[in-house]
Amino acid sequence: MLTLSEIRAVIVDDEPLARRGIRQLLARHPDVSVAGEYRNGREAIKASESLDCDLMFLDVQMPGLGGFDVVRRWSGRLPVTVFVTAYQEFAVRAFESSALDYLVKPVSQVRFDATMVRVRERIRLGESEALAVRLSALLDGEETGAGTEKKVRTLLVPTATGKISLDPAEIDWIEARDYYSCVHAGSRRYLVRESMRALERWLCRDAFARVHRGAIVRLAQVREIRTRATGMVLVLKTGTHIPVSRRKRDQLNRSLLKTHHSL
Repeated sequence: MLTLSEIRAVIVDDEPLARRGIRQLLARHPDVSVAGEYRNGREAIKASESLDCDLMFLDVQMPGLGGFDVVRRWSGRLPVTVFVTAYQEFAVRAFESSALDYLVKPVSQVRFDATMVRVRERIRLGESEALAVRLSALLDGEETGAGTEKKVRTLLVPTATGKISLDPAEIDWIEARDYYSCVHAGSRRYLVRESMRALERWLCRDAFARVHRGAIVRLAQVREIRTRATGMVLVLKTGTHIPVSRRKRDQLNRSLLKTHHSL
């Protein structure tokens, strides 16, 4: 049987209100103590070098290093991890098929309590190591595309009046903006709090290509490829010029050939 304060938990989320919300939800679970709170992925990874905990509530979308990055770089034993995300479709696609726990914001007490039942059972059965292996395999699959369909049906983007669902076919290209990414869709621009790496993983690789650190391009939008003394440049149908890094040229050529673009 579990005893009071047997489960040591940490909360990793860049939003103070979200961290406080998890604490409030945990207030009904006296067998759990909060061993630490971290405002971003870097703080959590640094703490993991000496941290001993059983449970981690981890935000998927954080500026800089997101939840996936935290898991990949975690030092020592990975605790049972409950992912927290604002995107229902992403949570279902990434975790439900692998029996991993997730919570979608805003989190209800009923949903949280149900998750805690599963958490206790996994800790009681000593399944944290097995879960860590399964999670690593899932993330490897996200990175390589092995055995999974690498497509995102829609991308939720913020607007002045709320959020809208953007079909990837509407996207021309995506530009890095510090801790954000700027999605260019025709005459519209949307700032999303996602890293370029995360967006690259989510988008279908047959339709999109990362052409340098700061740009992802929808291949069907490429109208022309120009070679200059300074290197290769893509010209999109919108007239936008996007440079291609030297290390991305060969892969880009192969991707364009698959979409019947002539070089």
